[in-house]
Amino acid sequence: VPGPLGPWWWCRAIFMGRVEAEMPPPPPGCGLFWLGLVLGSICTALQFATQANSATDALNVLLIIVDDLRPSLGCYGDKLVRSPNIDQLASHSLLFQNAFAQQAVCAPSRVSFLTGRRPDTTRLYDFNSYWRVHSGNFSTIPQYFKENGYVTMSVGKVFHPGISSNHSDDSPYSWSLPPYHPSSEKYENTKTCRGPDGELRANLLCPVDVVDVPEGTLPDKQSTEQAIQLLEKMKMSSSPFFLAVGYHKPHIPFRYPKEFQKLYPLENITLAPDPQVPDRLPPVAYNPWMDIRQREDVQALNISVPYGPVPVDFQRKIRQSYFASVSYLDTQVGHLLSALDDLQLANNTIIVFTSDHGWALGEHGEWAKYSNFDVTTRVPLMFYVPGKTASFLEEGEKLFTYRDPFDSVSELMEPGSQSMDLVELVSLFPTLAGLVGLQVPPRCPIPSFQVMLCREGRSLLKYFQFHDMEKDPYLHGNPRELIAYSQYPRPADAPQWNSDKPSLKDIKIMGYSIRTIDYRYTVWVGFNPDKFLANFSDIHAGELYFVDSDPLQDHNMYNDSQGGKISRSLIP
Repeated sequence: VPGPLGPWWWCRAIFMGRVEAEMPPPPPGCGLFWLGLVLGSICTALQFATQANSATDALNVLLIIVDDLRPSLGCYGDKLVRSPNIDQLASHSLLFQNAFAQQAVCAPSRVSFLTGRRPDTTRLYDFNSYWRVHSGNFSTIPQYFKENGYVTMSVGKVFHPGISSNHSDDSPYSWSLPPYHPSSEKYENTKTCRGPDGELRANLLCPVDVVDVPEGTLPDKQSTEQAIQLLEKMKMSSSPFFLAVGYHKPHIPFRYPKEFQKLYPLENITLAPDPQVPDRLPPVAYNPWMDIRQREDVQALNISVPYGPVPVDFQRKIRQSYFASVSYLDTQVGHLLSALDDLQLANNTIIVFTSDHGWALGEHGEWAKYSNFDVTTRVPLMFYVPGKTASFLEEGEKLFTYRDPFDSVSELMEPGSQSMDLVELVSLFPTLAGLVGLQVPPRCPIPSFQVMLCREGRSLLKYFQFHDMEKDPYLHGNPRELIAYSQYPRPADAPQWNSDKPSLKDIKIMGYSIRTIDYRYTVWVGFNPDKFLANFSDIHAGELYFVDSDPLQDHNMYNDSQGGKISRSLIP
C-alpha cells in the first residue's frame, strides 16, 4: 500500500474506508487507542452516510465506457450504422463532436481519464504497472465519489483488468462493492467461433448463435443484467450511486449474436475512404496490427508483415462485423437505459457515454488502435444531465424507451445539443464532480506525483450553461486556443512485432501529438524509459496534417514546413 504507515496514516486510511484484510497490522503499541479509532471511525462513517443519504437532491451517475468504439454512430452522422438507443440518448444529451483520448490503447487511456492525469503523469504506457505504486497515489473519479458519500459500483471492463489496476480493479480504493466481471468473459479468446468448415476456431470474425456458446450467454449481456440488478437495489436505497458499466464490444474478437450481421449486407459495406498506407507516412507512425494477425481466420490469409494489405473481400467482412458489434452493443445500452427509466431514475441520474479510444477500419492501411491519428484517438462523448440537457420528466413520462435496431421504420434522432470544441477525456473528472455539486479538484501543479487529488484536464461545466451562452457567445472562448493532446510509444523507427504494444523497458521513441481546430501535429522524439524523459532535441520523424484540406490525415506536410515550425511549448 503506498504511503507511510505511521499512526496518522492509519487514522486517515480507516476514515477513508481503506483498511482491508491484506493490509499490514496496526502500528505496535496502539492498544485501546487503536480500538477506539476503529469504533470511532465506524460511527463517523455511519453519521457521514446518514448525512449523505438525507441529501435527496443528490444526482446519481451512470458512466458507460465502451471498448474500442470510434464515433461510428448515427448521432455522429454515420448513415450506415444502426445505433437507435445511443442516438436516443444523444437526443437528450450534450454531445461533443471532437473529443479525444490521451493514448489509443486500453489500460493507459482508462487510467488516464479515471485519474484525470495524462500518461506522462501516470507513467503507464503499457499494461504492466499500477500507478499507485509506480507513479503516485492518485485519486480516481469513483474514489472521489465514494469519499463523498456515494455508493460506487463497477460492472464489466471499467479499469483494464490485470497489473494496471492491481488485479483488483483498483479495489478497495475506488469501489464500495466488489467489481463485477461476467463469467463468460473467459471464453472471449477461445475456440468458440464456428468456421465455414464447421470447426470451432479462435477467429477475428465470430458471429455466434448465443444458445451454442459456453454458458449460453455473452459478456455484455451479463453486464447489462448485473447493472440492472444494481440499479434495482439502489432504487430502494437513499444513498446516491456512481455506477460504471464497461462494455467489451466492439473490441476484437468480433464475437456477437449472428443475427446482427443481417443489418449489414456485404454488398452495402464500403472500404475505408483511404485504405492505402500514405506515401509520406513515417514508418515509426505506422502500427502493424499484430493482434488481429494472431486470429486463426486472419492467419489463414497469409498477409505480409508489416504493411499487408488485407484482401478486399476480408476488409469488407471486418467492417461488417465491427458495425454489427456496434449495433449489438447498442441493444445492451438500450436495455440498460430503459431499465433506468422504468425505475424512475432518469430525473436524478447523470448519464455519461464514452469510449476509451477509437479503432482504424482500414484507414491508412491499419486495422487497430495504436496510433495518434484522429480515427484512433477521437471518441464519442455525451452527457445527459436531467434538468439541463433535457427537461425533468412528468409522472409516467419516459425518455429512454427501448428501440429495436432491426426496426426499419425507426427514424434517426438528432443530438439534443452539440459542441464542436476540442475536448479531452481527462476532463471527465472535473466535469462529473462539478455536475453533481462536488468541489472540483484543483489543477495539478507541475510535477504532481505527490499530490493525491488534482486534475490535469479542464472542466467542461461552462458548456452546460446553455442560456448564458445564448446571451454571451464569448463564453465559448476562442476555439483556436483549444488543444487536445495524445501520445503513443514505439520501440523502434520501423514497424516490428512489438510496435503496437511495447513494454515500458522497450520504449525508445514517443510520439507526442497536438490536435487543434486547424491541424494535427505529431513529433516522434527519443524517450528514456528509465527516467521517463522525452528528448525533444532528438527528433526521429514528424507529421503535419491540415484539417480543412486533409480531414483524413493522408498528406503529411511536415517536411514541407521545414520540420513543422509549430511551437514546442504546446507539448505538455
